[in-house]
Amino acid sequence: MGKSLYIAEKPSVAQEFAKALKLQTARRDGYLESPDAIVTWCVGHLITMSYPEAYDARFKRWSLETLPFLPKVFKYEVIPSVKKQYEIVAGLLNRPDVDTIYVCTDSGREGEYIYRLVEQMAGVKGKKRLRVWIDSQTEEEILRGIGEAKDLSAYDNLSHAAYLRAKEDYLMGINFSRLLTLQYGNTVSNYLRERNTVISVGRVMTCVLGMVVRREREIREFVKTPFYRVLGSFTLEGQDFEGEWRAVEGSRYFQRPELYKENGFRKREDAEGLLSWLKEQPVPVLSSREKKKERKNPPLLFNLAELQNTCSKMFKISPDETLRVVQELYERKLVTYPRTDARVLSTAVAKEIGKNLSGLMGYAKTAAYAKEILQGTAWKGIAKTRYVNDKQITDHYAIIPTGQGLGNLSRLSPLSQQIYEAIVRRFLAIFYPPAVYDRVQLQIGVGQERFFASFRVLLEEGYLKVLPSSPDKGKKKEEETEEIRCDRAFLEALGKLKKGDQIPVKEYFIKEGETSPPKRYNSGSMILAMENAGQLIEDEELRAQIKGSGIGTSATRAEILKKLFHIKYLSLQAKTQVITPTLLGEMIYDVVRASIASLLNPELTASWEKGLTQMAEGAITEEYYMEKLETFIVGKTRGVLAHNYSQALRPCFDAAAAFYQKAPGKKEKVRA
Repeated sequence: MGKSLYIAEKPSVAQEFAKALKLQTARRDGYLESPDAIVTWCVGHLITMSYPEAYDARFKRWSLETLPFLPKVFKYEVIPSVKKQYEIVAGLLNRPDVDTIYVCTDSGREGEYIYRLVEQMAGVKGKKRLRVWIDSQTEEEILRGIGEAKDLSAYDNLSHAAYLRAKEDYLMGINFSRLLTLQYGNTVSNYLRERNTVISVGRVMTCVLGMVVRREREIREFVKTPFYRVLGSFTLEGQDFEGEWRAVEGSRYFQRPELYKENGFRKREDAEGLLSWLKEQPVPVLSSREKKKERKNPPLLFNLAELQNTCSKMFKISPDETLRVVQELYERKLVTYPRTDARVLSTAVAKEIGKNLSGLMGYAKTAAYAKEILQGTAWKGIAKTRYVNDKQITDHYAIIPTGQGLGNLSRLSPLSQQIYEAIVRRFLAIFYPPAVYDRVQLQIGVGQERFFASFRVLLEEGYLKVLPSSPDKGKKKEEETEEIRCDRAFLEALGKLKKGDQIPVKEYFIKEGETSPPKRYNSGSMILAMENAGQLIEDEELRAQIKGSGIGTSATRAEILKKLFHIKYLSLQAKTQVITPTLLGEMIYDVVRASIASLLNPELTASWEKGLTQMAEGAITEEYYMEKLETFIVGKTRGVLAHNYSQALRPCFDAAAAFYQKAPGKKEKVRA
């Protein structure tokens, strides 16, 4: 009987598999071996796509005559820095005594690609190959994954999608970077008085660059509009509160052109005219009172994008740093697989969720909550709630704590511990009831004019006892009505009011405001905008409803941003995590907009990602996708070669440069 070979993505993961299998292994160079099994590992990618010169030496020199570059058969090569480990893995894959290969690389498109490239390069034949698909690295989950491992061929569509993604990024990057560098590189270099500017173009990163530059230019072009709100300071039961005037139906100002929206005026003199009229009116009276209970449900669980956004707000760290930390938590068995787009659990996991909760009894910071949940019965019915939905899960369910590995926590950094706590609290919150508020809205009448005031009091904290309010809670735009938080006694007094009761007014006054420009992206909101195909949707319920294929994937978005910072197209303010373009980035944007504008379109970029998803689902063929891709590249290449916009770009560069403290020739580009 032959041996089984287990191949993981990293040495630390390989160790966990050996422990779970209770193998008595001896340490070899690059692998572990027992009498019945071998465990080895990749170190991330071992194989990469070859540069064009590997196909023909003439492709080494960048030339318009050799574009577009569209090989019919793609070449691959071993990455020199990991050649030794590749040779070890390849040798083990082909060892005569190995008859079964368990593929244990990360359970996702990229993990699939890492293994398939090694197998392809090593020329593996005649072996039984089984795919281990797991959601955490706990011993129980590893053994389940091995026991339920499917034939590798069941993942062929995912493999095809992985190869296509790599080919697409390669072909777009190689062709369009060379094309635009040859056509416009000197134009950019001459303007900046620098040498040999390479214009880097990518399917996803160019689109992200476009989102940031467009937002920056919207901010620059924004003209602030002043507006003037009229408010009243009213008194009830010895407590003062403010009410806001609005020009609702019946008002003499209803739908008048001098209004800015319904709650203010464009000119101060118009607001002062209303103020003078109000001061001559009798005591205001209650026009209407509306009271209702509001329930706010616990938020959905974290996927990677939501976690990256939360960590950007709470801890002011980049998406790349968040991914690094949560990957470490995963490898330490503390949380489930991090590179997921799902924000719900599967029905299978829901049945076993008591184990996660029981494990968290050992986590001191939230042990009391875990105990309280287990003493109740609500957790047993979690499968019937919105937090469990198999239809919303593709590869993996949401990021949750395993309840295991708690002994590793003390060895982690304070930041890692804080992020773990955030994941635990988000998880525990779903087992608590909604927060319940009493809300009262008043309409106060002064003749035909109306003032509005809204009050809210928390009746039952529900999940809020375990999950504190989000960092941005309560922030409102200047022109919006503010909700007044009050105590129950005051709310009861409001409840006794009857229509026609007098509401004494201390004064009427004008509050000046001005319209706000769009907000710059920060590292967290950028990830959310990428997930939602270029739309920055702040409301998490709405995000959950419209979610589809975004720009990039949960596994790649942080790396894309990191590259844009590295090549100095974008800059990141470390303290605030705010993202802004550099002058170079704006110039590259102008070049792409003039030549291949569709690369800047988030919807188009998302549609390519959607195609890869369809490929993974078996809905389209590899041939169909490649045909569409090659047609796109050929068409855009011809378009660029047919026109040169170098002269037209100079005014665009000048317009961008006006906003930077940068004289051509200086290396440092500092924002004004």
